[in-house]
Amino acid sequence: MDFRKYKTFQVVADCLNLTRAADQLGYTQPTITFQLQSLESELGVTLFHRVGKKTFLTPSGKLVKQYIDRTFALLEEMEQELRKLDNPHGLLTVAAPEFYCTQYLSLIIHSYISQNPQVKLQLFSCDSNDAMKKVAANEADLAIIAGPCNSPIMESLPLGREDLVLVTTRELYEKYDTKILMENYPFITYKSGSNIQRLVNECLEEYGITPHNYIECVTDETIKRTVLYHTGIALLGSALVEEELRKGSLAEIHRFPGKIETSMVILKKRLEEKNIHTFAEIVKRIWTEM
Repeated sequence: MDFRKYKTFQVVADCLNLTRAADQLGYTQPTITFQLQSLESELGVTLFHRVGKKTFLTPSGKLVKQYIDRTFALLEEMEQELRKLDNPHGLLTVAAPEFYCTQYLSLIIHSYISQNPQVKLQLFSCDSNDAMKKVAANEADLAIIAGPCNSPIMESLPLGREDLVLVTTRELYEKYDTKILMENYPFITYKSGSNIQRLVNECLEEYGITPHNYIECVTDETIKRTVLYHTGIALLGSALVEEELRKGSLAEIHRFPGKIETSMVILKKRLEEKNIHTFAEIVKRIWTEM
């Protein structure tokens, strides 16, 4: 299929004037006449007829014109979509625990969208396990998680480490020693089976304490708020409780340095997608600065 002949036909069919068509195409009139005759021979139909000095499309010409217009419109659409691949566009979905959403990702999202206005960004607040599940199911393009990711289908990009801190309210800390606290107050923690809960269990074993009662919560923010109501003890990331420790509403019982590794997880087969790659680069840059 010689697209040049069809393009010539389209322009002539729009103009219905060989002189104007020649000006638009940059061809001589004999060249245009030759291409049209060649196309008519190829299709086995007459495309134009003349009445006096005026040129008209034949019924066959009108039919061919409809299909040619649609064909070139599709080609233009294809070229536009190909150009989009060079720049981030469309929907980007990120999953992360609530604390990361409020404390980190709000700033990162602002920076990303200002540089990539064609991207619509969607943020899911969920625990780290659910965030990884969303990435694996392609319900999220990437996730920020606390704790390890051992999935063979995912790439884990480390963002930093933080301490785990055993905390309770200042009032309970000053009233009881740790052993009595553990015997009389529940240990408020993450739901069983979560990756961060495994780290918590390691720390408790390392510290030599075994809680008698548990309260399981879905999010770390819920755990912190439950502790602040003088409900018991919790082991939380230092970034989450830093302000409360500084103000004195929470007290530090023990600190486990560098226990939580914060990571960005992405399906390996999607690492080079433009939206994901550009967002990941901004996350890595800004996260280290915060």
